[in-house]
Amino acid sequence: MVGYTVTTLVVCVDRTDDIVRKTGLSTPVSGWEAVHSLVTDVGLADPEDSSVNCLLESLRVARDLRDDDDESVVAVVSGGSDNVVGADRSVASQLDELVAEYDPDSAVVVIDSAEDERLVPIVESRLRVDSVDRVVVRQARDIESTYYLLKQFLADEELRQTVLVPIGLALLVAPILSMLAGPAIAVSAITAVIGVFLLYKGLGVDEYLTDLAVRVQESLYSGRVSIVTYVVAAGLSLVGVFVGALGVSNLAMEGGVLIPAMQFAHDSVPWLAMAALAASTGRLLDVAIQKDSVRSSYLNIPFGVVAVGLVVRGFSAYFLERADILDPFQVPALQLGVVSVSSFSLSAGEHLAVFVVVGVLVSLVGVRVASYLGGTSIDEDEFSRSDSS
Repeated sequence: MVGYTVTTLVVCVDRTDDIVRKTGLSTPVSGWEAVHSLVTDVGLADPEDSSVNCLLESLRVARDLRDDDDESVVAVVSGGSDNVVGADRSVASQLDELVAEYDPDSAVVVIDSAEDERLVPIVESRLRVDSVDRVVVRQARDIESTYYLLKQFLADEELRQTVLVPIGLALLVAPILSMLAGPAIAVSAITAVIGVFLLYKGLGVDEYLTDLAVRVQESLYSGRVSIVTYVVAAGLSLVGVFVGALGVSNLAMEGGVLIPAMQFAHDSVPWLAMAALAASTGRLLDVAIQKDSVRSSYLNIPFGVVAVGLVVRGFSAYFLERADILDPFQVPALQLGVVSVSSFSLSAGEHLAVFVVVGVLVSLVGVRVASYLGGTSIDEDEFSRSDSS
């Protein structure tokens, strides 16, 4: 249903779903009277919740815009899921409902925490955001207030697990390491672990792993072929790294980086190319199963992987042959009817030229196949063949 046109949407976002859990109401909630009533419900449920201040700030902003003769509507959206991805999708769906109902030109986002601020890009993807209003609750700066804040901190389970658990483990492990390995090693080890933990949280690795687990779960439930080929690709990559490292360890050379690097590339590239080929093939099969047509870029990837693998293999073999580590490539004798070719060897330059030419030919074949089959559905292809016959 499309209602009247509103210039500005003043939206209070609640990613952690505190408002819904404490009041039992469903979101989105829109309109001055509805949000005004919601403030009372949240305040009665938990007077100490900062969401009360966030809701009041939303009403104040909407009132100020109205006093400035700017048409506006105030609304509240909340994440209705236990996981991060589900909460963000719930907020996005509620925003779509508000946009469809009120058709606003811009938005003012009101938040009360850093967690809620992560929803601002979702609002920006649907509306022009004119302002982000961050609500900070003022507290009395005395001992009683400090005790109160500390008590609130200890009552927050997420903060306890994030801060207190690492500090407790560090204090527990420090005397043990000091007795076993000495104070210097104990301090170094604990400092390194704390640094890794801070980088883990600061770079958002935990959120990335959570999102990765969700995507893997969705892939398993949807029956995608790529989840199997990705596992095969990971195994082949490990084999390639192991074979390359084994080849480098067998070099009886001291100093220098170029020759060991070329030996590693020469031994590992076939396995790494097969890993990339397996991953790209799985992705290609997923697209072919889920959609009627396949884009040319997906069709060209396997040929590109093989072409790059051949070129890298040729250049690494060239350097190894020039360093007398790899024997010259020997072409065996061939017998084709009345035509016979004696066995001969290729020089390092000829060997490189053969690999480069073959790589370019494979790449051209991939471009030709991709341009011929790309964007053509299976049904259309069979129909065109039946017409031609």
